Amino acid sequence: MDFVGITLANGSGKVLGLMLAFILSNVAHHLLKPLHQPRIASDIVIGLILGSIDGIRHSFEAEVIMTINFIVEFGMICYMFVLGLEMNLYVILKPPTRDAIVAYAGMISTFILTCSITPFFHYTKTPSMGFTLSLALTLAGSGSHILSRVITNLKIGKSDIGKLGMAAGVHADMISMLLVCIGSIFYPRLATIKDSVRAYITKAAALIIQSVFAAKVSPIFMSWINNENPEGKSMKGTHLVLSLAFMVFVCSCSPWYGYSSILSAFMAGLFFPSEGRISKWTVGKINYLLSIVYYPIFFFWVGYHSDLNRFQAGNLGTWVRLLMLLIISIVGKVAGTVVCGVILGFHWPESVALGLLLTAKGHFAIFLAVISYAVSQATATTCALLVLGVFLSVVHTPFVVGHIIRRARKRAPTRRLALQGLDPSQQLRVMLCLHGPQNLGSTINFIEISRGRADPGIVVYVTDMVELTDQIAATLVHQEGVQESIDTVTVTDKAVMEMRDEITNGVQSYVDEKEGITLKRMLALSTFSGMSQDICILAEDLMVSLIVLPFHKRQRDDGTLDCGHPGFRYVNRKLLRNATCSIGILVDRGFGQMEIMPAAQGPMNVAVIFIGGRDDREGLAYAGRVARHPGVKLTVIRFLLEINENSQKRSYKDNRAEYEEEMKLDDEAFAMFYETHVARGHVAYMEKHMANSAETYETLRSLDGQYALIIVGRGGRVNSILTAGLNDWQQCPELGPVGDVLSGSDFSIRTSVLIIKQHDSTGELDGLDEDFSIM
Repeated sequence: MDFVGITLANGSGKVLGLMLAFILSNVAHHLLKPLHQPRIASDIVIGLILGSIDGIRHSFEAEVIMTINFIVEFGMICYMFVLGLEMNLYVILKPPTRDAIVAYAGMISTFILTCSITPFFHYTKTPSMGFTLSLALTLAGSGSHILSRVITNLKIGKSDIGKLGMAAGVHADMISMLLVCIGSIFYPRLATIKDSVRAYITKAAALIIQSVFAAKVSPIFMSWINNENPEGKSMKGTHLVLSLAFMVFVCSCSPWYGYSSILSAFMAGLFFPSEGRISKWTVGKINYLLSIVYYPIFFFWVGYHSDLNRFQAGNLGTWVRLLMLLIISIVGKVAGTVVCGVILGFHWPESVALGLLLTAKGHFAIFLAVISYAVSQATATTCALLVLGVFLSVVHTPFVVGHIIRRARKRAPTRRLALQGLDPSQQLRVMLCLHGPQNLGSTINFIEISRGRADPGIVVYVTDMVELTDQIAATLVHQEGVQESIDTVTVTDKAVMEMRDEITNGVQSYVDEKEGITLKRMLALSTFSGMSQDICILAEDLMVSLIVLPFHKRQRDDGTLDCGHPGFRYVNRKLLRNATCSIGILVDRGFGQMEIMPAAQGPMNVAVIFIGGRDDREGLAYAGRVARHPGVKLTVIRFLLEINENSQKRSYKDNRAEYEEEMKLDDEAFAMFYETHVARGHVAYMEKHMANSAETYETLRSLDGQYALIIVGRGGRVNSILTAGLNDWQQCPELGPVGDVLSGSDFSIRTSVLIIKQHDSTGELDGLDEDFSIM
């Protein structure tokens, strides 16, 4: 009753402090997002500020602070259990890999520097070997949770330096935590040596029994739970309760005998099986609750105990001690990784960058700083210094990653955006967008005719275009803390998941039977107003040369096209204007239902129409890949203008120099295609001579039913005599004059059309592959 009375008496200050902690931490996190700062940076700032406001501090009595202490300790138990669960202890039993060597080198040099220098700077009230060793292990470790999040958010997680940095960070974090767990067995000392030895042996034995139990019994129990609750079915409540009770039991074995409950949770998680539905569910749920509920309370607790009001900012020695912490951490890590880099053959700038990344620290380092003050080993100023040191070790990591990306872009070979300029020895990178399973057949057939030779092959990014509705938004699950997750959200909407699984299974079963095809799955989840921008960014990051979009209209059972989806049409039109690579729109009239057979069993007839201009040249470049397929019979049809006095005057009226330059480029591109494909008998050739657009229209109409697929450029032609007037009755101007005629509902019910537009800019994309190599 006394506690309730005291709490209600000063309730406004408590409510204000905790509400501000929740609100401001989220606001600050979103404000710092453009700088790619991890959440811990904004949380530290808000926690230190709120915890130092006198009006808020005075409203929290000792009883309330004790309750918050219990909450923080429980949250740290959950944090450490998940941290251990995400690590693989058994890697230390294998021969050292590159990431292990890098981790060991940075740890050893930092540990030696810390033990050699920090005793002379009086970080504690009285000299303490235990504090020095704890500080050395903290500085030698890394915040793998934080480091992994920064690397994945900035999209270098698949690069060689990204993989190495995350693996080395996890290794350093695991080794330092193991040493802290072992060292804590011998703390604290009791009154007599005999009592101390007995306590040490008891705690060590309890920890060993817990670890063996977790390593041997947990896999059996969790395997049974996972088998009883397969993926795709609702998890049984009794099994969920049993699983959580079992985890609590394993974590609480050694604390019964005086061992730290927080470190016990880490050791239990380290030996606990990380695979399986229950383990993944636990990691996801705990990380979500930590980020939403726990961290604001934790950092308010940190700010309260650090209390910047007692920070001796006017003392020069304070800043010297902070500077020495930073120097030891940076010099130790960088020196170790540079020496290691020389041995392993790394470039020294990347070795320095890797060392700077490994200086990042996490939440446990902050917790240890506050605990050192709580047990009177360190002063309030030292506690604040250690928290500031963690903040400064994290805040620079996005800028280091940005420097890595800039160096990689300078060293990476640039690639032209157009298919026309693609090096034949390079892989073709294509993004195929789908509205749903109805586009699955056309997607597979497009991959088939485009794949070319197995060497160099083709990289296909199959991307689902899903409109973000309120219903789907309500099913999004945030995974802020999951290390292995590249995406920050997961779509759990049943219809979307089933649709994506159907597409994945269909395309994967086809790819498994072919050589030279690399399949990667993507998701463009956005409102229609922002979807085109998301696809543009995705295409630029993936360095694709061609984006293929489904036509917004679908074919009915009677062969005619429906009215189409206005949202997808809006996306197509915006992409045609803004995409940084070539764009293709596929009008499917039975193309997805065709079975492309070898030539001896009946080839598929494909035509490419060449009138002139950059888009037609791009279509011709793509047709060159299609020509290599044995199941395709390709015909190139060149539309030529019958030269007379009137047509020549009209052609030169606008810009004679531009006309002549375009004609020269057209002739060069066609001559190269003719020599490579037509002259060798791989492709049939046909010329059509006409004087005006009316004859062009009649010629196009005559192609009805002769070909399963017609490839044509969208426009971009200087010579417009052959197409002038075709756009007077256009139904879909975004397809261009020729594409609109061929895709019209009155043209054909059996001929599919691929309209290709080359990117307007002739420059090169300063982009970077997601899996670039720089080490």
